Amino acid sequence: IVVLGAGVIGLTSALKVQEAFNEANVCIVAETFPGDPKSIKYTSLWAGAHHVSTTTNEWQSNLDRETFTTMWEMSAPGGPAESCFLRLPQTEYFMDDKKLGKDCLHTMPNYRVLKSSELIPGAVSGVQFDTVTIDVHIYLNYLLSLFLSRGGSIHRSSLQHISQILDGTFSSPVGIPPSAVIVCAGLGARTLGGVEDKTVHPVRGQTVLLRAPWIKFGRTTSHSDGTWTYIIPRRNGNVIIGGTKFPNDWYPYPRPETTEDILRRAVAICPELVSPITFWNTNPKPTFEDLRPLIIEEGCGLRPGREGGVRLEVEMMSSTARENSPSVTIPVVYNYGQVVHEGYGYVASWGTASVAVKLLKTSIGPSEI
Repeated sequence: IVVLGAGVIGLTSALKVQEAFNEANVCIVAETFPGDPKSIKYTSLWAGAHHVSTTTNEWQSNLDRETFTTMWEMSAPGGPAESCFLRLPQTEYFMDDKKLGKDCLHTMPNYRVLKSSELIPGAVSGVQFDTVTIDVHIYLNYLLSLFLSRGGSIHRSSLQHISQILDGTFSSPVGIPPSAVIVCAGLGARTLGGVEDKTVHPVRGQTVLLRAPWIKFGRTTSHSDGTWTYIIPRRNGNVIIGGTKFPNDWYPYPRPETTEDILRRAVAICPELVSPITFWNTNPKPTFEDLRPLIIEEGCGLRPGREGGVRLEVEMMSSTARENSPSVTIPVVYNYGQVVHEGYGYVASWGTASVAVKLLKTSIGPSEI
């Protein structure tokens, strides 16, 4: 079974396939892998990332809830994946009366509604709960190493057409068509031959990484138009601040004016970001300039937005691996794309991987593996 893509969706899908088909040879084919230098081509390394679901869709909420349950178990003290996560209290402030996301968060640990006296200026409501943040570098490499330890293989390739997978180029033995393919191509689904999903488009996000190990809580302000400001600390003492939403923006480098805007918004909702010494000696209050000495890097990534949300479906494709050989029919499962206004890869990853495996099971029998 071949999985196309080594982002967070591809890695979790590959692990789920290994669990479901433990006799199968599973191969991940991708151009970029977790240990590679950061690049605009690999979105998963630029993510925040924390588990905060803002969906109002019941189906999406179920995917998010399954993912959180898995991550909460993985983050358990003393577990092998503990170092990938930070468990922490998260506060969500809603800046309008629509209370964006409140209803889908009530199942989170220690959930409670904030009193009016606990709200920041401009907020009309808020909630607090426990969740996890993810150190994406450690987490992605953990997933990849787990996949390899279970007998999985990887192949680095820049594919031009899905037929290059269907013809058995990356199967074992080579030349024999795979039993199935799972496409987790993210933004690449827009241009991959044989898929070419033009509803997929970039939603550019820009962030700033700070060194602020004294921050041990998460904080977000949300607006009904999909804009937000977030403070996401990681276990290693770094803090990601953001965020932005620029649909159909392909610019691959951080914009200085956007960085300044992020710093201004972040210090406004979380003045504690400034180092304790600076904070208590600043009069009358910290400014965005006080955050500049803490900057480790500025970055941006292209989220794979998709009109209509995530694509989770199966299509049967034909392949003739060798000249004069009979055509074979191969199930191709699609697992990519996010809703337009969110970067939802980490939040829904384990849930969508489970659905992808269920689709695969309905299309292929054990005797075909």
